[in-house]
Amino acid sequence: MIYQFPLVLASIDVGSNAIRMIIAEFDDSTNYRVLYFQRAPIRLGHSVFVSGKLAPDLKEKTILLLKSFREKMTEYSVKAYRCVATSAIRESKDGELFVAQIQNELGITLEIISGTEEARLVYIATRSKMHLGNQNWLLIDLGGGSVELSLIKSTGVIWSESHTMGSVRLLEELTLTENGNGKLKNLITEYVSLLKIPYPGSLANIGGLIATGGNIEDLAKIAFIQPDDDGIYNLPLMKLSQTIETLFRLSFNERMEQLHLREDRADVILPASLVYEHIAQLANVESLLIPNVGTKEGVLLDLVQQLTKPFSHFEDNEKFVEESCLNIGSRFMFDESHALQVMNLAVSLFDQLKYIHQLTNEDRRFLIAASLLHDIGTYISYNKHHKHSQYLIENSEIAGFNESEHLIVACIARYHRKSNPSIEHTSFRALSKENQKKVLILSSLLRLADSLDREHQSKVDRLIIKKMDSSILIVLRGKGDLSLECWSFKKKSKLFSQLFNISVEITEKFDL
Repeated sequence: MIYQFPLVLASIDVGSNAIRMIIAEFDDSTNYRVLYFQRAPIRLGHSVFVSGKLAPDLKEKTILLLKSFREKMTEYSVKAYRCVATSAIRESKDGELFVAQIQNELGITLEIISGTEEARLVYIATRSKMHLGNQNWLLIDLGGGSVELSLIKSTGVIWSESHTMGSVRLLEELTLTENGNGKLKNLITEYVSLLKIPYPGSLANIGGLIATGGNIEDLAKIAFIQPDDDGIYNLPLMKLSQTIETLFRLSFNERMEQLHLREDRADVILPASLVYEHIAQLANVESLLIPNVGTKEGVLLDLVQQLTKPFSHFEDNEKFVEESCLNIGSRFMFDESHALQVMNLAVSLFDQLKYIHQLTNEDRRFLIAASLLHDIGTYISYNKHHKHSQYLIENSEIAGFNESEHLIVACIARYHRKSNPSIEHTSFRALSKENQKKVLILSSLLRLADSLDREHQSKVDRLIIKKMDSSILIVLRGKGDLSLECWSFKKKSKLFSQLFNISVEITEKFDL
C-alpha cells in the first residue's frame, strides 16, 4: 500500500539514556510539522553496562511509557510508526525477551538496530538539514551506549563504524563521583584516547565535523553559541574545551543549578564532551557543526520514504549497501571490477528470474552485498577464501543491515563456491527456516553470476533470459569468445536447477 499526503507518522527511539517519541504530520516526503514530542529519562543502560541485564524497574517503566505512546498514536491518528532500540537493549542478555514481552503485551514492534543502522538513520536526518555539497564530512553520533563514526557525502555513507563508548557507558564503567575531578579528568581522557578514527587518510580535505546527540546540543548552549537561520550550531573547538573546563570545576548539583541541565544530562555530559573534543582533535578541525537532529528524525524521514516512495526507498537502501560494501572491500584489497561485474550479473539474474524465485526487493539487497564481498576472503588466503569471506563479513559492519541480516549476507557469500548450504554449518543453522531458504536461492544466483566472470575480465556485457517449456535459456552478449564462461556456468548451475527443478541452458548466440 502506498500512502498519500498529508500523512501522520511516529518514531520511537528507545535509547540507553532516554526514550523519545515524535509524532509528525508530513505534507510531502521532506517537510513535516511536529505534533507531539516526549522525552522520558529512563536510563536503560544503567544496569546493562554493568551487569549485562535490564533492571526490572526500568523495564516496567518502559512498558508503561510505551503504553502511553500507543495511546498518543491513537489520539493523533498515526498511520504508521517505527520503534527502534539501540545499544542498551542490543547488548542486554534479556533484550530479545524484553522485545517479545513488549510485542505480546502492547502489540508494539520494537526493532533492535545495529550501530551502522543508527549511523544510516542519523545520516538521513543530517542530509535533510544540511547542504553537504560535493565534499566528504566526518559525522559523529554519540548516544548513551555507543558512538558511531561515519564518513558521509551527499550521495551516501562512505564508511561507518560503531564503538562501545557512549556517555552512559563511560559514566557507569568509570563510576564518576563529585570528588577528585582532577584524577577523574585524567581517567576519562585516558579512556577516551583509545577511540581512534578508522582510515585517517580518508579525512583529507573533509568539509568538516558534524556532531549529533543531546549532549553536544547542550554543550553548544552552555557555550552561548547561537544557531544560524537553519537551526545549525557552529561550536568552535576552543569554546568546547573552555566549556569542558567549566564542567569539571562544577559539582553535579552546580551543573544543574548554574547551567540549567537536567539531572540525567548533568552527569553524562562530562564524558560525552571529552569524546567530542577528542574526535575533533583527531580530525584536525577548528569547529563542530551541530544540526540538531538524530536517530528519531532519521526514523521519520526513512519511514515516509518507505511508505510513499517505495521504489525510491529501495534504491536509496541499495545505494547505502553498495557504497558500504565497496568501502569494506577496499579495506581488504578486493578486485573491485570483478565484484561490480558479479553484482551486476547477479542483479540481472535476480530481476529476470523473479517469476521463479519469488523473493522481494529487500532480499535483493542481500544479493548485492554478498556479490560485492564474496571474494574478500582472499585477503587472508585464496585457499578456502569463501570461508574467510564469511568470517570477515560477519565481523564487519555493513550500512543498512542488522546483526541477523549480516549473517544472511555472510552465508550467501560463503556458498558462492564448493559445498552447498548445510545445517551442519553453524552460521547457516543459526538462521531461521525462512532465511535459510533465502540463502539457498541467493547463493545459487551468486554462483551463476560468479561463473560468468571466471577470468575476472568482465567479458559479459549483458544476459537475456528466455522462458522455454520446461527450462530457461540464458543468452550471453559480450566481448570475444565466451565459451569458458558457458562451461563454468554449466558447472555452477546445479544448485539452482535442483532448487527449482528446472533445466538451465546457456548460449552465446540466439536469434531473438
